[in-house]
Amino acid sequence: MISINWKRAAPAMVIMAILAANASAAPVATTAVNAAVADPTRPDKDRGQDAARHPAELLAFLGLTAGQTIADVWPGDYWDRLFADVVGPTGKVYAVHLPEADKAEKVAVPAEGSMPIEGHANVVAVVTPANSFALPTKADVIWIRQNYHDLYDPFMGPVNVPAFNKAVYRALKPGGRFVVIDHAAPAGSRLAATDTTHRIDPAVVKADMAAAGFKFVGESNVLRNPADARTAAVFDPAIRGHTDQFVYVFQRP
Repeated sequence: MISINWKRAAPAMVIMAILAANASAAPVATTAVNAAVADPTRPDKDRGQDAARHPAELLAFLGLTAGQTIADVWPGDYWDRLFADVVGPTGKVYAVHLPEADKAEKVAVPAEGSMPIEGHANVVAVVTPANSFALPTKADVIWIRQNYHDLYDPFMGPVNVPAFNKAVYRALKPGGRFVVIDHAAPAGSRLAATDTTHRIDPAVVKADMAAAGFKFVGESNVLRNPADARTAAVFDPAIRGHTDQFVYVFQRP
């Protein structure tokens, strides 16, 4: 079994451990992940997205364990069902709604503390404006998928991104991790594509997190696609669902 002490491990050690864990996942973690992905109660529409989303690989990469708390910012039922199964009934999944995002997407803001996913009582809705981001309790993992770039866009306010990242830092337990998955823009383009092709320069994300006090401790290449030129809009049918995406893990020391 390979375990990672996220709080004490040096970044290089963490990266090596992540790679080793991906190659030979711990039996307990593998069992929980496989059971979550194979759960016969998962909706067919979720299963239909597995090939593009690689849930087994990403869940194994995260190394979640029973009893942990994970916050899904800009949440989606697909991932929250899986998170809930992996952390189990003693764990907690915060489905974190940013009211600004829900308004823009014409999504009803759920009641604070409600349980939005039937059959998953450990998934709890949290409503918090981006500029005053906070969680009911500190989390082991905070995750934002394909929406970090949106924080910079006009429809979000825009957000005070440095303040948001520092609030995320405070919302994590010491040693906790912030996982950012997003569509990659061309290197050096910085923020030019966030409101056009809906991509972001990966270097900007790393710089943002360093400024907030995070340490970069690992990445997964499971969603990378070198055939994507990174110039087309992510909704373009020619590339939708197959964009080049980075998966970065940042740690609160």
